[in-house]
Amino acid sequence: MDKSYFVKNILLVSAVTAIGVLLASGCKKDGAVKSEIQSAETKGIVYVELDSVIANFNMADDLSIKLQDKQKNSEAELTAKSQAFDRDVRDYQTKAQKGLITRATAAEMEQTLSQQQQTLLSLRDEMAYNLNEESLVAQRQVLEYINQYLAEFNKTHNYQYILAKQFPGPILLSDTTLDITAEVTAGLNAKYQAEKTK
Repeated sequence: MDKSYFVKNILLVSAVTAIGVLLASGCKKDGAVKSEIQSAETKGIVYVELDSVIANFNMADDLSIKLQDKQKNSEAELTAKSQAFDRDVRDYQTKAQKGLITRATAAEMEQTLSQQQQTLLSLRDEMAYNLNEESLVAQRQVLEYINQYLAEFNKTHNYQYILAKQFPGPILLSDTTLDITAEVTAGLNAKYQAEKTK
């Protein structure tokens, strides 16, 4: 499971969950004064390149490394069990071909091998399911962390909207002066690092 797979899955989940974080802020005044005060206090619309934020976010890297380690461990366990099964099959075949076992013993061994094979296939499917589930949870954790950070970030910046730009996505063209990706990524990593060292 490489990092690009992890990033692509996060982007897919983000599209489905509409990570286009719409953080509206405003003033609680009445009438015409309200719109004047709002325009003075709020800064309008900005965006982040979501794929860039995720690709450069240390939390996403850490979770990706953990998932890769789990995948390697699962693959090693499955490989060891598959090799043991293959040895048992070869042992059975050798004994059957040389006539070293009775038909009854051969039938028992075949049944045992069939059960081993089913157990091995079930284990493989279970490991794949668990890894996929953990990957989805990790993606949601990253997106939730970004979402919470943007809510905090906007308390001091007062943007009307913070949009998520990604490819493919609904935003096809944007003014690069509205791009706050670098600032958000730096802030995310600083917050994550501070929490990680506690």
